[in-house]
Amino acid sequence: MQIVVFSTKPYDRRFLGAANAAAGHPHRLVFQEARLAPETAALARGAEAACVFVNDQAGAAVLESLAAAGVRILALRCAGFNNVDLVAAQRLGITVARVPAYSPESVAEHTVAMMLALNRHIHRAYHRVRDGNFALDGLLGFDMHGRTAGIVGTGRIGLAVARILRGFGCRLLAHDPHPAAEAAALDLAYVPLETLLAQADIVTLHCPLTPATHHLIDAAAIARMRPGAMLVNTSRGAIVDTRAVIAGLKSGRIGLLGLDVYEEEGDLFFEDLSGRMLQDDVFARLLTFPNVLVTAHQAFFTAEAMTAIAATTLGNLSAFAATGRALHEVSVERLA
Repeated sequence: MQIVVFSTKPYDRRFLGAANAAAGHPHRLVFQEARLAPETAALARGAEAACVFVNDQAGAAVLESLAAAGVRILALRCAGFNNVDLVAAQRLGITVARVPAYSPESVAEHTVAMMLALNRHIHRAYHRVRDGNFALDGLLGFDMHGRTAGIVGTGRIGLAVARILRGFGCRLLAHDPHPAAEAAALDLAYVPLETLLAQADIVTLHCPLTPATHHLIDAAAIARMRPGAMLVNTSRGAIVDTRAVIAGLKSGRIGLLGLDVYEEEGDLFFEDLSGRMLQDDVFARLLTFPNVLVTAHQAFFTAEAMTAIAATTLGNLSAFAATGRALHEVSVERLA
């Protein structure tokens, strides 16, 4: 099967190529640096499958172009599918498949690394020492032990975060419409979101982006948070209303902010823009706060996770080529 792979970097080619070589019947992978968009969909002409990542556009118009080009399956190299019009895909007969899990520990460990860096001001201390400033003023942190952490979303990643924070001795609160069976073993107490926000010293987000979770953390939610609380988001950018967060930082309601995702990241992340002026004024404002730490959607980026993502992606495509069904299909019902 010929597969056009959009939004590829050298590391994508390395891991996908290795997974393809390990397959019994390797596919023909055509790597494209371009993102999938209305103006690039024609690059899939002649391919039976298109493989995309988080910032590729797969709206109705793009899917219609893919279907016209002969594409029968859209393989996502990620768990989220908020960038795909599933209704249009179903209408056009395009199967959508994803990677439901790869290495939850990769994202969980990055999440806790951000918590520690923010709490102990590691990012600021690093630059101070390099400038010859060894003063401790402004670098005061707090013991994680005994603090209350609120975990919004307790899927595989949220539970992995809970296991790590339990090791620190944190009190754990959680909010999820589907409580996990492991909750009791982790001393995880499920509470309404309002209660979690009011009691948590640290709020960490691990839920999918759906209509119900879009801007879940808005001005009203921030007003319910404990003054000076830490907020960390390593899930999807649009779960957080960035303008409301900036207002929360200015008022002091949010004391520390860690973001690995951003709601308008499509024009920024995964590219080297160091030689250009940032055109996103909201993002530029975020970077002016000393109590904000931003990473460019790298929480997933470990060798173990990349290996698993490549293997599952190729597994979806091989199963589809053999049977007409992918291993991990996404249906319209997932929107409910």
